[in-house]
Amino acid sequence: MIAASPQWLLLDLPGAPNAGTTLQQAFPQVRRFWLFDDTEWQVLREHGPALIDLRTCPPLVEPCHSEPDTWRGLLLFSEASTSQLLAHLRRMLTVTVGVHHRALLNYYNPQTASYFFDASDARELTRWLGPISRLHWFGGTWPDRAIGSQGWQQLTNPKLAVGPLTDEEELSPFQRDKLQTCLLEHHAWQWSQSTGTEYNRLWSHLQEGLALGFSERPVLDGWLWLRLQYPDAVPARALSGLTQQERLDTLRYLWQNNQP
Repeated sequence: MIAASPQWLLLDLPGAPNAGTTLQQAFPQVRRFWLFDDTEWQVLREHGPALIDLRTCPPLVEPCHSEPDTWRGLLLFSEASTSQLLAHLRRMLTVTVGVHHRALLNYYNPQTASYFFDASDARELTRWLGPISRLHWFGGTWPDRAIGSQGWQQLTNPKLAVGPLTDEEELSPFQRDKLQTCLLEHHAWQWSQSTGTEYNRLWSHLQEGLALGFSERPVLDGWLWLRLQYPDAVPARALSGLTQQERLDTLRYLWQNNQP
């Protein structure tokens, strides 16, 4: 239960496709801002998140608490001006990963938030939250979602003496690892949903495929299909082939022909 009313909802429209229509029809008076405006992602503005000013629409606050799957996103508490808050949230969008890679960080997705913010220490959290004093969202990890154990998450800004967030902030190794785990667990969740396979079993198959060296996504997917067809087969320790795909093809041939 959230004790005080948040001032803002950072609505994850890609994850809540019906919320935009409901917003226009039921809450036409609300002020909203496209987060991708005035950024390099502007061409995707209507496919990105929207910052909703809940102070202009108090009746929307209760549904945000009682229907979090409909109003997916982050509830923000901040005394900053609208322009200051928008500037900070937009600065968080583009990050660098290593020396040569840039990426869009979808921290506004409740599942991603559950990994990303958990990977930040107190100093990092102060910088990432910036003018945000508190943050709430309904979510958890992908395994949490798979077993129906999501809940309300809360973060409070430690407000340590640190420098402000920079443009294209570089992710720490731990943040990168946590986001990579998020991607893999999301992939396992998607497979479990589409095939009707229990999540933990699917995750075990995915981990087994990675251990066999099937890290390329098309090859990993091919491995998952193969493993679901032959759940009791034992992979050979050494597989012939120069590429991941060739080694998977070798394994497929062996299993289809019942060879050890």
